[in-house]
Amino acid sequence: MRILVVEDERKTSDYLKKGLSENGYVIDVAHHGEDGLHLAMTETYDAMILDIQLPGRDGWSILQSLRRAGRQVPVLILTASDKVDERVRGLDCGADDYLVKPFAFSELLARVRSILRRGPARQPETIVILDLELDLPRHRASRAGERLDLTPKEFALLSLLARRRGEVLSRTLISELVWEMHFDSDTNVVDVAVRRLRSKVDDPFPQKLIRTVRGVGYVLDAS
Repeated sequence: MRILVVEDERKTSDYLKKGLSENGYVIDVAHHGEDGLHLAMTETYDAMILDIQLPGRDGWSILQSLRRAGRQVPVLILTASDKVDERVRGLDCGADDYLVKPFAFSELLARVRSILRRGPARQPETIVILDLELDLPRHRASRAGERLDLTPKEFALLSLLARRRGEVLSRTLISELVWEMHFDSDTNVVDVAVRRLRSKVDDPFPQKLIRTVRGVGYVLDAS
């Protein structure tokens, strides 16, 4: 899942990116209000963490612009103010939740998971493909009832393939969504990662799920 963090305090944005990435999310960060609005309007995100006090354009303006444009991405507001009227304003503007600074990361993570579950494009909590089962909130995977010991990146890769079951995903797209960056064409990091994932997901089982489409990329299906 992709999350946009719009936060001008570098220490806070770095903290959020590190923590959320470790929990399997793909994170984009904007430190300026105009940049945050541009990303939110032109890219597709599963959720947005939005600070109120931003240079260029404040969080209220960004949120109102998104909702007027019909963008229904779930938004978690961050603010240093705990005034009730500001909370009400945020909810009235279309925010899905509200968190006051300073906050515990565990609470922010729980709130992010909550808005993802109840968001307008609600994501399934569990994906089942034949005997493969992914518990997305808990970042757990099993096959034929056996727990798979996956690294965070391996789980992110597997969940991406599972959510887009039957769709052939290019190496470039996978590298962007899982590693948050573009890789040179001669870099085999995706191939290595898929090979390691197959050793855990496919090799011990008779039916193989992850298939290579030569010259294109990879697909997970049950055919």
